[in-house]
Amino acid sequence: MLALYRKYRPRKLSEVLGQENVTSILKNAASADRLGHAYLFYGPRGSGKTTSARILAKIVNCEKRQTDPKFRELGEPCNKCRVCAEMDSGRALDIVEIDAASNRGIDEIRDLKEGIKFAPSSYKYKVFIIDEAHQLTKEAFNALLKTLEEPPAHAIFILATTEAERMPVTITSRTQRFQFKRLPILVIAKKLKEIVKKETMQADDEALELIAAAAEGSLRDAESLLDQIASLKEKIELEDVQQILGRVGFSKTADLAEIIIKTDVAAAMDYIQKMSEAGYNVVQFTKDLINYFRRVLTLRFSPGLEADFAREMTDSELQSIKKHAGMIKPEVAIGLIKSLMRAYTEMRYSPFPLAPLEVAIIENLQDK
Repeated sequence: MLALYRKYRPRKLSEVLGQENVTSILKNAASADRLGHAYLFYGPRGSGKTTSARILAKIVNCEKRQTDPKFRELGEPCNKCRVCAEMDSGRALDIVEIDAASNRGIDEIRDLKEGIKFAPSSYKYKVFIIDEAHQLTKEAFNALLKTLEEPPAHAIFILATTEAERMPVTITSRTQRFQFKRLPILVIAKKLKEIVKKETMQADDEALELIAAAAEGSLRDAESLLDQIASLKEKIELEDVQQILGRVGFSKTADLAEIIIKTDVAAAMDYIQKMSEAGYNVVQFTKDLINYFRRVLTLRFSPGLEADFAREMTDSELQSIKKHAGMIKPEVAIGLIKSLMRAYTEMRYSPFPLAPLEVAIIENLQDK
């Protein structure tokens, strides 16, 4: 059975979610036949870098684009011709993918340089996709640089990385650079809902939103989590997702936040203890709590951020943040966030993970 993230992988630039700035530029360049010879796609994991690289490789070689000027103006592959079909099935000999995480040495780049010399076997262009490019060795980068300086007309390079700051300037300056952004939770959740409908699954909206939040901006991770949970449960409900992921949903974080804002120390201690006894990951819970109060504090001082938060949160979640922004004292929020951040750091290495969280809350709520 095909994994969901592979089954629903975009096949056109217009299907790549959340990266409209990147895809529109690439489509316009393809439409005008002004695609470059070297690209750098950088951004968080699961944001569509490698997928976009593969689509770009299809675009430059698509047979329908080469014979139909009207279709070429769309800036997309046809996904029907021989070339597109071979690429979709992984049989494209002229498309070379290198995972720099496991093939990072100069020997691999030398092999690549040798392969570049030869014209494509049956396509218009040879496309070389180097994933996790930041992991190449210094010697490999130097070897790659010489190729990028004088590339043959039939070769296109696409480098993808999650850590652009580790790429040598000599390399990046010879590429067209495109930044891929972390996907908002609501965008991921909407895509998961579409998949659930197509797969005739049963799933609560809140459960899908928690899966989207747990993916931390990565659509691929969200689809993999959905696949994993769907194999265990016939109907995906919030409580099940919370138990499987060891992570609480937004409502539980908001509930504790309200208890803290009301300075009820006893209730806060009881709530944390119940979370721990239920098997939730209290370290992740603390991280979620920090992020919650960060939003509360920033919205208190900058109400204009509401529009930005609305793109990442449901209406009920936003109303909760707004309510607590009006209730909390700024000096209390600032001290609490600082204590929670310190507690989060200590919890990750402590044999008593609850203690730093409890101390952080008590020291901020006592005598308040």
